[in-house]
Amino acid sequence: MDATDIRRIFVIGAGQMGGGIAQVAAQHGYEVWLGDASIELAERGKAKIASILSKQVEKGKLASEERDACLERIHPVASNDGMSEAELVIEAATENQTVKIALFKDADARMQPDAILASNTSSISITRLAGQTNRPERVIGMHFMNPVPLMKLVEIVRGVQTSDTTTETVAQLAQKLGKTVITSKDQPGFVVNRMLVPFLNEACFALQEGLGTPEDIDQGAKLGLNHPMGPLELADLIGLDTLLFIAEVLHREFGDDKYRPATLLRNLVAAGWYGRKVGRGFYVYDDKGQKVGRAFER
Repeated sequence: MDATDIRRIFVIGAGQMGGGIAQVAAQHGYEVWLGDASIELAERGKAKIASILSKQVEKGKLASEERDACLERIHPVASNDGMSEAELVIEAATENQTVKIALFKDADARMQPDAILASNTSSISITRLAGQTNRPERVIGMHFMNPVPLMKLVEIVRGVQTSDTTTETVAQLAQKLGKTVITSKDQPGFVVNRMLVPFLNEACFALQEGLGTPEDIDQGAKLGLNHPMGPLELADLIGLDTLLFIAEVLHREFGDDKYRPATLLRNLVAAGWYGRKVGRGFYVYDDKGQKVGRAFER
């Protein structure tokens, strides 16, 4: 199989990442099944895509016909209905190893024998996930960046068992989706999060120690490092629960205290303040996801 053989893509998870992947694939002409635990969740994911595309139409960035055609190619489904039709399955569920292993085992049993199973995981071992299937040579990491429609990078992660053909096929597909590809060995955090998570975690330590206000820290990164978004703002966007999970993976797998998560990060997650997706993290957000203030005083 090569990239030209892939016409239908099944995305597991209709949340922020899965919805973004589905949108990009549909905009590039692929038939996409968007699956979640219930049809209501899947339809909610498609509705969010429709809202995003409609805003682009209003701004004159997209023709209404293109929006309509894209949405016609996205098929919300409950669970894994229709998975057997897809040549490529991309798992984009929550960053939890137990959840992903269960999804991989189920998907492996439903998929076409020669179909490829990819994970959008940002930290979990592809080799470990592949070992739970009967197609380890056709399992690969396909890590999109958030937000998927805007970010150009896809990080391809090759497990120990992943074949050359699978790697080449998925890299070609990512390029067909308009993405730039980098490759990474299957090590904790891969390339991007190996660099990013310690940076975000250090910003948490800086705030925890009173080095500056959240605004000081974010402004310092934006103006002093030329970053488009400050580290605390970015942490809120990613999700503090996801950030903590990846930090814990790095800390556990490498056994190096330089990766230990900040107590402040642990406390915010324990409080349920996961960031923009729940309206509160380091900052408070309104219903449209716009920052309206600081979540707490240091």
